[in-house]
Amino acid sequence: MAEIDNVAAYMETLGEQARQASRVLATASAGVKNKALLAIAEALEAARTRLAEENRKDLDAGEANGLDMAMLDRLALKPATIDGMIEGLRQVAALADPCGAITDLNYRPSGIQVGKMRVPLGVVGIIYESRPNVTVDAASLCLKSGNAAILRGGSEAIHSNRAIAACIRQGLEKAGLPATAVQVVETTDRAAVGRLITMPEYVDVIVPRGGKGLIERISNEARVPVIKHLDGICHVYIDGRADLDKAFAIALNAKTHRYGVCNAMETLLVDESVAGDILPRLADAYDDKGVELRGCPKTCAIISASDATEADWATEYLAPVLSIKVVSGIDEAIAHITRYSSQHTEAIVTEDYTRARHFLSAVDSSSVMVNASTRFADGFEYGLGAEIGISTDKIHARGPVGLEGLTSQKWIVLGDGHIRQ
Repeated sequence: MAEIDNVAAYMETLGEQARQASRVLATASAGVKNKALLAIAEALEAARTRLAEENRKDLDAGEANGLDMAMLDRLALKPATIDGMIEGLRQVAALADPCGAITDLNYRPSGIQVGKMRVPLGVVGIIYESRPNVTVDAASLCLKSGNAAILRGGSEAIHSNRAIAACIRQGLEKAGLPATAVQVVETTDRAAVGRLITMPEYVDVIVPRGGKGLIERISNEARVPVIKHLDGICHVYIDGRADLDKAFAIALNAKTHRYGVCNAMETLLVDESVAGDILPRLADAYDDKGVELRGCPKTCAIISASDATEADWATEYLAPVLSIKVVSGIDEAIAHITRYSSQHTEAIVTEDYTRARHFLSAVDSSSVMVNASTRFADGFEYGLGAEIGISTDKIHARGPVGLEGLTSQKWIVLGDGHIRQ
């Protein structure tokens, strides 16, 4: 496809088409939406060779442009990646449709019934980087929740995303839904993002997925509501009344299961009464994993670690680096979390029910856990089937955002000729 000359006009067209398609999707049955999802899965299966050819163009360009190995790995559409995309579509098709569900229906003294109905948001704009499989993930969740979608992937995946978009269009048309229900932006011009996030007349919400720089830019410049989180500065607090075997397993998993993810632990807080017992065990395990430790003075007196700076407590490393602080008890741990947390995910390890409840109540993050690794902060693990992202905001959606998070509620009133007296 030739590069687009007038990006503003192009984005305006996408917006108009998405708004029109959203009205069709709002009344589409679960059966029709599921038919589209399964048809997209079939189209991807049939297009494996084409997908690999187009992905190779992106990989070759990425290598020529000096992308690092981690970025190239995320960019690659391996056979297993395509398998995952297809399975993901089938899993979303199997999920319950949130749209149209009526809750809290009650009779009022006047005789009317008042309740709430779950409805789509309308048009969702999703901006993401690198991984082309996100195109399918985002499309499937928006489609199942009755929303039209405008998807803007990274320029490094443009050929892959165009090939995936063709499969999506094919599946939509086979189900009798507008092909414009899911539109992939086919220009790499950065101006497309600027226009997408400033079209409130066409777009109801923006979901950015990518690095902090991308999300900060969108949050600062958007004129459309944004569902996002900027950082994942997650904490695990090992309480003085913790089971130390549980604490060891959780603290190790939370940091080393995967490093470059937003729900990995970045700071470990340890009660001073158990620090001498648990920290040497953990230090040996972290050393085996190649994790660099940065600690407070009390930590450095117990184990070998470099001195932590003020900046360390406020840093999302996304790497094998961990900050450790020894605290006087649960109140100091909560105070540290309150000051430095990004309100993503925090965990306490304790056998004391009262302290666990206090931690749950006092810590103001989108996910708060007791005796579990922060790595569980994930839509699939929460039973959402899949997620569009994680929100640390307090309005509308918070935490992992699945199908229900892509919907809203409206009040409904049922009467039988009732008039207000």
